[in-house]
Amino acid sequence: MEISSCLQGGYHKPLSRQWHFRNGGKSLDKSMFMYPIFITDDADASDEISSLPNQRRWGVNRLQEFIGPLIRKGLRSVILFGVPFKMNKDYRGSPADDIQTPVIQAIQKLKSLFPELYIACDVCLCEYTDHGHCGLLRDDGSLYSHESAQRVGDVALAYAKAGADCVAPSDMMDGRIAQIKRRLIDNGYGNRVMLMAYSAKFSTSLYGPFREAAGSAPSFGDRKCYQLPPHARGLARRAVQRDLNEGADCVMVKPSLPYLDVISDTATLAADYPVACYVVSGEFAMMHAGAKAGIYDLKAIAFETHESFLRAGANIFLTYFTPEFLDWL
Repeated sequence: MEISSCLQGGYHKPLSRQWHFRNGGKSLDKSMFMYPIFITDDADASDEISSLPNQRRWGVNRLQEFIGPLIRKGLRSVILFGVPFKMNKDYRGSPADDIQTPVIQAIQKLKSLFPELYIACDVCLCEYTDHGHCGLLRDDGSLYSHESAQRVGDVALAYAKAGADCVAPSDMMDGRIAQIKRRLIDNGYGNRVMLMAYSAKFSTSLYGPFREAAGSAPSFGDRKCYQLPPHARGLARRAVQRDLNEGADCVMVKPSLPYLDVISDTATLAADYPVACYVVSGEFAMMHAGAKAGIYDLKAIAFETHESFLRAGANIFLTYFTPEFLDWL
């Protein structure tokens, strides 16, 4: 099957079919909210993340008590991030697709507990490599881009086999969308698993709390050679178009608030696709800090910002505010 012929993975589940309704920025709905969850390899963990208000790292044995009440409030989807502390990391990120890796364990646990929960998985190597970068490195520290995309394809396929409804590569390696789509098709998952591309992912100062949460800070250098420069609006448009051409079922902008123009551009380029935005850890922490200082009301600023993302053209929000919106909406 040709990549361009494979559409069904993008609307295989009831929720993903709902995401294809672009409502013109009218109102927020619970189905739009996807909750990022950190899964660690301590099965009984419930560890506070100091820089990320109200968020914790969870072990698989604690997921029922944590997720169950949220589902009863209307939670429809989550995206899982693995945070291995006990596993042996190496240059190729071998723990990423090990059957004992926390994400695979969590997929299987959540599917057994909550079969209707839509489970997306972040696909990257940074949490699993000993150097903390998102791809494979040469001796001089530069990227093996093609080999990195192949390795990310291995991980995406492992998550699909474990039962994920959506794989979401955040590594920003050139060619990884085509690699993943080809793997999904060739292994019988092309019509069952959505491919959500972190397409316009920028190198930003707003990732700090996430790197504490995921233990994913690079051991040297930075990620500016593969994440997009903040000023590069045209490059973001090219990256979105590239991922659409390579078979993405949904495209994403990350971060959100400083990049409303890019969300708008993406909604135009991807007019026939769901468009996601990630309200990243720094944005979330910043809004909490302002509310704590009495600058504004937390609920008011949360609605104002998320409605601006909807107005700009996004209709899926990856946000740590998801539990609050389940109460507020």
